[in-house]
Amino acid sequence: MVHWSGHNSSVILILTKLYDFNLGSVTESSLWRSTDYGTTYEKLNDKVGLKTVLSYLYVNPTNKRKLYSSMDFGRRWQLMHERITPNRFYWSVAGLDKEADLVHMEVRTADGYAHYLTCRIQECAETTRSGPFARSIDISSLVVQDEYIFIQVTTGGRASYYVSYRREAFAQIKLPKYSLPKDMHIISTDENQVFAAVQEWNQNDTYNLYISDTRGIYFTLAMENIKSSRGLMGNIIIELYEVAGIRGIFLANKKVDDQVKTYITYNKGRDWRLLQAPDVDLRGSPVHCLLPFCSLHLHLQISENPYSSGRISSKETAPGLVVATGNIGPELSYTDIGVFISSDGGNTWRQIFDEEYNVWFLDWGGALVAMKHTPLPVRHLWVSFDEGHSWDKYGFTSVPLFVDGALVEAGVETQIMTVFGHFSLRSEWQLVKVDYKSIFSRRCTKEDYQTWHLLNQGEPCVMGERKIFKKRKPGAQCALGRDSSGTVVSEPCVCADWDFECDYGYERHGESQCVPAFWYNPASPYRRIVSNNCTDGLREKYTAKAQMCPGKAPRGLHVVTTDGRLVAEQGHNATFIILMEEGDLQRTNIQLDFGDGIAVSYANFSPIEDGIRHVYKSAGIFQVTAYAENNLGSDTAVLFLHVVCPVEHVHLRVPFVAIRNKEVNISAVVWPSQLGTLTYFWWFGNSTKPLITLDSSISFTFLAEGTNTITVQVAAGNALIQDTKDIAVHEYFQSQLLSFSPNLDYHNPDIPEWRQDIGNVIKRALVKVTGVPEDQILVAVFPGLPTSAELFILPPKNLTERRKGNEEDLEQIVEMLFNALNQNLVQFELKPGVQVIVYVTQLTLAPLVDSSAGHSSSAMLMLLSVVFVGLAVFLIYKFKRKIPWINIYAQVQHDKEQEMIGSVSQSENAPKITLSDFTEPEELLDKELDTRVIGGIATIANSESTKEIPNCTSV
Repeated sequence: MVHWSGHNSSVILILTKLYDFNLGSVTESSLWRSTDYGTTYEKLNDKVGLKTVLSYLYVNPTNKRKLYSSMDFGRRWQLMHERITPNRFYWSVAGLDKEADLVHMEVRTADGYAHYLTCRIQECAETTRSGPFARSIDISSLVVQDEYIFIQVTTGGRASYYVSYRREAFAQIKLPKYSLPKDMHIISTDENQVFAAVQEWNQNDTYNLYISDTRGIYFTLAMENIKSSRGLMGNIIIELYEVAGIRGIFLANKKVDDQVKTYITYNKGRDWRLLQAPDVDLRGSPVHCLLPFCSLHLHLQISENPYSSGRISSKETAPGLVVATGNIGPELSYTDIGVFISSDGGNTWRQIFDEEYNVWFLDWGGALVAMKHTPLPVRHLWVSFDEGHSWDKYGFTSVPLFVDGALVEAGVETQIMTVFGHFSLRSEWQLVKVDYKSIFSRRCTKEDYQTWHLLNQGEPCVMGERKIFKKRKPGAQCALGRDSSGTVVSEPCVCADWDFECDYGYERHGESQCVPAFWYNPASPYRRIVSNNCTDGLREKYTAKAQMCPGKAPRGLHVVTTDGRLVAEQGHNATFIILMEEGDLQRTNIQLDFGDGIAVSYANFSPIEDGIRHVYKSAGIFQVTAYAENNLGSDTAVLFLHVVCPVEHVHLRVPFVAIRNKEVNISAVVWPSQLGTLTYFWWFGNSTKPLITLDSSISFTFLAEGTNTITVQVAAGNALIQDTKDIAVHEYFQSQLLSFSPNLDYHNPDIPEWRQDIGNVIKRALVKVTGVPEDQILVAVFPGLPTSAELFILPPKNLTERRKGNEEDLEQIVEMLFNALNQNLVQFELKPGVQVIVYVTQLTLAPLVDSSAGHSSSAMLMLLSVVFVGLAVFLIYKFKRKIPWINIYAQVQHDKEQEMIGSVSQSENAPKITLSDFTEPEELLDKELDTRVIGGIATIANSESTKEIPNCTSV
């Protein structure tokens, strides 16, 4: 580990460590200090204790005169915290943090939870630490970078990400609704914008690249399927590279049909293109490479060894100059590679070596130093003053050296390079100081420079500006100064289509059209690319118009505990956080009823970071109710808090639609399977007292039509979890199974929100094609694959209209819907290029008898089928048990009434089988199965006992 103390300092600190692979730890270390650019070194082990093993060397960026270490020097170290997560502490950022000696750190509490804390270095006692985020966070998730702070919180098995911009209150990051990230990496936070790589639910070795707005909250897709790999230490490497010195230029390796190809963007990911291969090879022979079938591909992994150049490099002090290892062909390859250079920001490329070399920038990027990348010892290096057109060979050691790395500080004007390695595998570490001052004949003058224009395939406007840079003329062997390279002219351009990207919730169709995603409620489709400086032109067309905010009624009200749990201890603080997705917080009154006779109210409520605290004096189950109201409407959220009682996940299975006054079977599935007794608490509608069972299913009769809410809570030990579902209750209805074109399955993440949104999309498509009133259609998408759904045709909500018609009117609507479905008229676009067709699921019965003599084998198969069906019926009769994947639809004649009901007490991903040839099924099932017939459906009677909740005592 090497640290150069500063651009104008001659001090170098080096920490060397001996790692014992058998023990898996560092057993020896030495700290070295040089005050003459590495000519001589002093060993400091006696200053820190001869037996002290140093692990890391950290230097405070706001005060470089302090030297801090992860292990103390044996004296005068103040304990900041005993349980800091490794590599999750950060120094203050000048201009953002109030105190220059502030430290951001992720620490673990005694119960194993991680928290984000801050404190000053010299005042880090328990009483002076503060927690900018009230809730616990995921371990190793704190990232403090520039203006942004990121954390991750996982609840219910799903991760949520939060960001603080310029140390403001944390806000939840908004990715496209169904990205469902498994992993997220912050790639860049330059220029008030965040680049994040997200591995989504259906990705394994690729990540999607997202780009944010200025505050880092709303993210839009910039590129899909960027290649990822594992580093030597198991770390994730995203093959994305930001070119230094010119903003907006990125290179990415994208996986396309099992091939990896390199793409470049000049406008922060809005538009990407392949790299044009050089016209000639290293020997001057023509290169025949035609886009898009052949192009230049680059290895974009930054070196894990900070003292090698890596496979790609660029410098802020040398804008436009990029050096990378790669190959020419249809895809990225690890064979037949060479080293390529671009002098114009990636527009054109030249080959400079035909094998792999480490290339460093010297003298502010004015010269290049190359050394062969090889496991063999070397003694030569090459220097170029004309951007790799020609190279001069120099010997830097008389004895060949196994090179471990080199230290080149681009900002050091003395043109010094330190090479370190070993003369043999068993020799001590050797440091070789290479001083290049003698090969620079003089200081550069005005005549030694030339200008160059930044272009994007001939287009002079890049990120809304025309830029002209200056650089040293090729071959001028003079030394540059600190401000020798950089921008000479920068003029804004007239705004064009490519200066704008699709805003959050929109997807690009074609070159410049932004269309809302199927799950998004549109607002403004465009936003100007952050740090783009274009003016006039199309700016007025694409810029969102400021309007007087009409205000919003409260919507999406949530009440949660700070730790996300539904259990609190009697006599201890229970802390609640109230969240609201929409609504004017400054004009909304909030009331929180703790359920124990105590309530609090807030006028002009704004989020309280520390939450709302309450101490319960008695044990029991309390209905905590949050109520939000303004002059436009109101919203309510309920949380049932157990003040004692623990499980991981519960899924409530309910039918989508039920018949009024008919018993409904409801069940709960718990993960993981628990040994011992589980207690189930069932709430129906507005009831404040639950029914309690020891069985995972219950029967209930709804007496009123409309939407009813069912909540189940499951308790095991001191763990408690819950699930809530809605059920539509009607006098009568009809239903039909739906299926889809196979392309929908690939995009199905199999989560409830996605199924609900797809159901709404299908519903809108049916209404658009047939004109059927929206309130008479309900589409429920089942879990699992292949994707399937059930279409429910409901009676009118308006009682006057219902009296005019009857069940026969539904038949006409059914016929209208079926005609549209059978003609493939019901379609929807899931995303650009993905068109999904909705079908009626067709169930056909094969003939039981084949009279032809030539088909005896088919007849035998049919006979065997009948035998198996008979055996299945026998088992049903024998065990009086409902098979979960069979539902029997039957028609029951009542007084001038025909009723049908959808899947009651069934597995959500189960197919439905209609048996149209059954005669008198109601009578048959009643006699043989001891069942109850509900609305034409045979269901096994439940035998579980129910009771009202007793007085709760502490567990």
